[in-house]
Amino acid sequence: MRMFVIASLAMMAATPAITSAHAGPGGLAAHRAVYDLTLKEATERSGISGMVGRMVYEFGGSACDGYTVSFRFVTEIATGDESRVTDQQTTTFEDIRNQTFRFVTRSFVDQKLDHEVRGSAQIAGGELAVKLEQPEKLALDIATARFPTEHMIEMIKKARDGERFYESRIYDGSDEGDAAMLTTTILGEKQPVESSDAEAKRAGDLADDAFWPVSMAYFEETADGDGLPVYSIAFKLYENGVTRDLTMDYGDFVLEGQLAQLDIYEAEPCKE
Repeated sequence: MRMFVIASLAMMAATPAITSAHAGPGGLAAHRAVYDLTLKEATERSGISGMVGRMVYEFGGSACDGYTVSFRFVTEIATGDESRVTDQQTTTFEDIRNQTFRFVTRSFVDQKLDHEVRGSAQIAGGELAVKLEQPEKLALDIATARFPTEHMIEMIKKARDGERFYESRIYDGSDEGDAAMLTTTILGEKQPVESSDAEAKRAGDLADDAFWPVSMAYFEETADGDGLPVYSIAFKLYENGVTRDLTMDYGDFVLEGQLAQLDIYEAEPCKE
């Protein structure tokens, strides 16, 4: 499973100041969000009869010192008479100013380490230089791409400017860490929260804030044929980068993530 964009879930310093709760100088809210995961649907081909889980996403740092993400994605998957617990743990550091990115992802199955990807990337000279340490040492250059925090910054700016559709390339170190992904993003009009929205009430200071509905699709660069995405995600996005009401579509199965707890921290001041 790919990083929560996550993909998709952090921001950067170059955007105009945003007024949402506890946002830092770059408009970002340092926060810890917990999501309860449930299976929305699964195809017969997936072999999945049930799935529940929890996702914890922590975002911190500053525009001056760089941004950190700690992400944990735990699921219990039932397949017929058997079940297994998967546990993906990812930490990243992104320095927008110097255009560098470091990442470590460890995947466990039933508490045993199954796979580890560790590496770094830097944008220079119109290319993205990737250096992997795990699962094996490898250095390669690929076409330049945005890192996750920078992409989210771009997303929020476009949403505020009224742009509704755009394409981009993202490198987040996920999968084997050796390729970027093409993405298409659809940004809806900002919407007010409805009184019947129970999840919004768990967003604390953001409970009454308007949000943008967002949907993103990820494609492999070498994809051909029907052009179907390998992964897509939809969510509600606040101006300070907090997200909720997630729908994650992996093709053979779809997960829903509801915000269970949100803690927003005071922003770290820049130390020039």
